[in-house]
Amino acid sequence: MVHGVRLRDGSAEWYRNRWVRSASVARKLGEPYPGPVPRDDFPCNTQVMGYKGRILALQESGPLPYELDHELNTVGTYDFRGTLEGAFTGHTKFDAAAGELHAIGYHPTWDHVRHQVIDHTGRVARTTRIPVADAPMTHDFALTEKYVVIFDLPITFDPAGAERGDIVPYVWNEKHPTRVGLLPRAGGGVRWFEVDPVHYSHTLNAYDEDSSVVVDMTAYPAPFHVAGRGSGGPYGADTASLERWTIDVAHGRVRTRTLDDRPQEFPRVHEALVSRRHRYAYTAAAADMTLAYLTPDGNPPDRAFANALIKHDMLRGTTQVHRLPRDAAAGEAVFVLSEGARAEDDGYAIAYVHNPDRGAVDLVILAAQDFTGEPVARVRLPGRVPLGFHGSWIPDA
Repeated sequence: MVHGVRLRDGSAEWYRNRWVRSASVARKLGEPYPGPVPRDDFPCNTQVMGYKGRILALQESGPLPYELDHELNTVGTYDFRGTLEGAFTGHTKFDAAAGELHAIGYHPTWDHVRHQVIDHTGRVARTTRIPVADAPMTHDFALTEKYVVIFDLPITFDPAGAERGDIVPYVWNEKHPTRVGLLPRAGGGVRWFEVDPVHYSHTLNAYDEDSSVVVDMTAYPAPFHVAGRGSGGPYGADTASLERWTIDVAHGRVRTRTLDDRPQEFPRVHEALVSRRHRYAYTAAAADMTLAYLTPDGNPPDRAFANALIKHDMLRGTTQVHRLPRDAAAGEAVFVLSEGARAEDDGYAIAYVHNPDRGAVDLVILAAQDFTGEPVARVRLPGRVPLGFHGSWIPDA
């Protein structure tokens, strides 16, 4: 289900939610499906992004993106003018300077990870197959001006779990190597670098620095168990911290350090700086997070989210925390640049926040340069919005 709020001229015009209409969902709702039924008929549930005037709902692996109109109704699947081979994950990287959209895809039946480049014409211009063993989960990646950064980590497909109907049929695999790879954007093969066993969930951003590549991310300690397996709480959870990996290309090694060891997830950056050096970052404080973010009945546990949002100043090494009322739960904060902005943090951090007093959600808008101050605005929505997964700010222009 996609949730949206339309803001215009200082007012909230509407809030609405819509099921993404796969053919099976349309059939259950007694509606005709808008277009030919896709081969992988599965409603997307991971991310919503804007691309060249379109709104696309994305799924982890398998189905094509589903296009939505600006009222959040489903138009049908979208294959980038017939050029998309397979599908890609919910995390894409748009290089604004190059006009390129980069994406990766993986699937339990593939012996590789696919990197795809969609050029300024809106077509897939290049697909690179990167061989990997054991069908690892490759949820996210990173992009710099020179490289595509691929993570090959020891969470791999579990056929027995798939047969059982596990929500996320992936397990920690001690026999699988832990490594990070650099794929040159100019062409060539991947160079792999070994790292100590760890699991990362989301990249904040990456950039080139002299002969190194710097990647900021949220990472979990090893071993990491998904969907309630193993230790670490009722959902098999360990807490993620904000880390920096510096890949030293000249000397063939990776240096890792923790930037902030407080539990946090869903790192976001000013989107125009993807693949370039950034100063500011925004994360949601976490309580008991898991990769699946799901209870056995398939619903996100609100207690996985805490009552705070964090702004990081990477240059000074400082943080600011916007604390919300006790028992509130703040989801991912999306950064929106102000019109005519002259500074990287001249804008707003926008997040859905569960309001326990109302039993409903507020859309909270913070001024990024006054992060600890009172919200600029709070839009009181009529009901709950499940706190899970990702979203985007999509301007009309």
